[in-house]
Amino acid sequence: MHKNDKQAGKLMNKHMGHERASLHDIKFNGPATDFFEGALLGNGGMGVVVTTRPDAVMLHFGHNNVWDIRIAEEHKDEIMTFQEVFDRFAALPADLAQVTDNPWYKEYCEMAGDNYRKAYPKPMPCGSLLLRYDRRDAEVLGHTVHIADGRCTIDFLIQGKPAVLELFVEGDHDRVWITVTDAASGMAIPLFTEVKLIPDPETPPEFPQAEVVTDTVTGVQHFTQVMPRVEQPPVPYIGQANDKAFRLAVRAAGISQNNPEAQQGFLACVELWEGLSSEVQATAIAATPELDGFDAAKEVTATLWREYWNRSSVALEDEFLEHIWYRNLYFFNCSVKEGVTCPGLFANWSYRTIGADWHGDYHMNYNTQQPFWLAFSSNHLDKHLPYVDMVDHVLPVSQTWARDYYGLRGAYFPHSAYPVEMTMMPYPVPHWGWEICETPWTVQSLWWHYLYSMDAVFLRDRAFQPIKEAVLFMVDYMKRPEARGEQWGDEDYHIFPTVVPELYEITPGFAKNSDCLIDLTLTRFIFHAFIQASAVLGAEQEEAELLDEVEEILNRFPSYPTAESRNGRVFVSVEGENPEVVYNVPVPLTTVFPGEDHGLHSSEEDYQTAVNSYLNHRNEGGNELVFYHLAGARLGVLDLERFKRQIQYCLLPNGTCTDRVLMSGGRYADTENFDFMSRMGIWFENFSLPAVINECLLQSYNGHLRFFPNWPDEQHAEFHTLRAVGGFLVSAAFTDGEPEWIEIISEAGAPLSFYIPWEDGALCTLSSGEQLALLGEVGRIMTAPGEVITIVKYPH
Repeated sequence: MHKNDKQAGKLMNKHMGHERASLHDIKFNGPATDFFEGALLGNGGMGVVVTTRPDAVMLHFGHNNVWDIRIAEEHKDEIMTFQEVFDRFAALPADLAQVTDNPWYKEYCEMAGDNYRKAYPKPMPCGSLLLRYDRRDAEVLGHTVHIADGRCTIDFLIQGKPAVLELFVEGDHDRVWITVTDAASGMAIPLFTEVKLIPDPETPPEFPQAEVVTDTVTGVQHFTQVMPRVEQPPVPYIGQANDKAFRLAVRAAGISQNNPEAQQGFLACVELWEGLSSEVQATAIAATPELDGFDAAKEVTATLWREYWNRSSVALEDEFLEHIWYRNLYFFNCSVKEGVTCPGLFANWSYRTIGADWHGDYHMNYNTQQPFWLAFSSNHLDKHLPYVDMVDHVLPVSQTWARDYYGLRGAYFPHSAYPVEMTMMPYPVPHWGWEICETPWTVQSLWWHYLYSMDAVFLRDRAFQPIKEAVLFMVDYMKRPEARGEQWGDEDYHIFPTVVPELYEITPGFAKNSDCLIDLTLTRFIFHAFIQASAVLGAEQEEAELLDEVEEILNRFPSYPTAESRNGRVFVSVEGENPEVVYNVPVPLTTVFPGEDHGLHSSEEDYQTAVNSYLNHRNEGGNELVFYHLAGARLGVLDLERFKRQIQYCLLPNGTCTDRVLMSGGRYADTENFDFMSRMGIWFENFSLPAVINECLLQSYNGHLRFFPNWPDEQHAEFHTLRAVGGFLVSAAFTDGEPEWIEIISEAGAPLSFYIPWEDGALCTLSSGEQLALLGEVGRIMTAPGEVITIVKYPH
């Protein structure tokens, strides 16, 4: 927060997030020629990267809905059932160095992974717009992204005089508007000598070639790219009914074409259409808006951004953390929107092969889930809905896989998935495809959506069935004969076999393939969610049989695996593991998050084990920037200064955080390039960094609100309308080591429970004016929908 704010008292209100965001523009000096230096813009569907060269401005277009939709689904008849593969594994010698030494298994993995080795499906870049200017007349000085209203301004000197190019992505249409004005007078002036659309250079050569043409009537320049469904399109190509396509078009005025007498100012609109090829190609080019729509589009877009920012806000004495909070929420809004395809690994910014690694797809062992952790506490529940749509999309193939591959009820959710039509698992290789944790993990946030909203309609219509399908699978999987019985030496139901995420694969004799920590904690989570959801919906009688099975397993549930480390007793990913192992995903912390079994509420013993696990953890980097530090915040032990330094280590010139390696000794060699992931694309997952900050300010995961659990006593902080479990919107300020005031809006009328942050107790004032004095550790208040409760330290 800025220095003069500390003494300003209640310096914000719930309508001032927009003004606060305006303090965090992203600036870049000089030409930004590289994709990762350019300005990031977007409306949740279309994404635009604006780069500046000494001779031109270039806009690179992408869209969450636009994919190379081809898919390879070969070898269906060669994929063995789970039981067949399991029996083969069980028959292998337990003293093999690794299972892949077995010729049969090596060959089987090659076959099972063959489809995934194809380059498609993948996000499809939507081409570029080049705006060329004469270097003898103009010089680019730098650019600024104004995150408060989604604009980018590029500063120029034109004939030695300051000028500004302004552009923005329209909030409710896939359009970019561009204008150039004199900085002093605001008058429109010319700049560009050429406007040129360029299809993406890495468009698959087997696709029908897109031709850039200019409409002779409207002057609109455009090209249309067809994306065939068939893997190898014939030449000449005959369109199919389910082909997709996109069209990029630009209407421009004021191109000087090297004519010094030209006085007309530059103004342009670029529009992207996407969808079924038949529909896109039927779109009239004249539909590109007339250029007099600039002001109206700018006003609508500014209003949408203002509404977005006023959903929640923070004011922090730590200016760097406040930067991170606002800037990543800006990127989040640019890259995800209700009604648009759920973003993959690299969201809606792509160019050439940037954004295509790992197909840019959905990875369900944290990558896909992580960005949406931000949606709940930051009060942007609508941003979670594309994820819910994604779950609906993968549910049928997950049910089919559970039935045909496992012979079990319910749904087994995939390790990798695409936003295209699928009839089989994209990556059925056992050493990744057997990560059992991904099934409860995929549906976990559907329960969170209910908890943070208390929306029973959402629970009934969108969440309950996928959760139930995951529970059905887990119940059947844990009740298999191989997962319990005398061979285990106990009466527990085990999760066997399974695979620790990103670590051991299948080990000889299944030595490290049972009761993985993350499987256990997420299965426990989703079992309890199903029990509670059934009660909320009054479905206990209808679901009685399944509920009985769940309770039976919970009563005979395996213990979490632990080991003794240099830091004391710690959780480990699997029984018998060396606690010095270098992880890729912070599995030993998953009982804290996302499992939510341990935290500041835990018993002293469990809490200390969790803290030891956090302090002992060794991570090779790339998958921990949010994940690891969020667990630290939940435990109240996050070192904010170290957290900031790691963010700084990962920052790119465009303001986003990439995934960077932290250490060798795990999967990475001593000679590894620690920066190898930086040029893969814009990592959508890291936009959830503000969720870590939110957990430092407010926690509610166990149903009790806890204020400023990981905030330095000497620093002021304030937040407005962060969302908490129970459907509460919470605002509070922190000064001199304790909360100064708290305000809570009860959206759903749920009972309010909170940890009292003052030894003297709390004075609560209800909407009616009634005042309550609360003492002790926890305060409880019954609320009504819409009620506002103010809480201050009890005066003495």
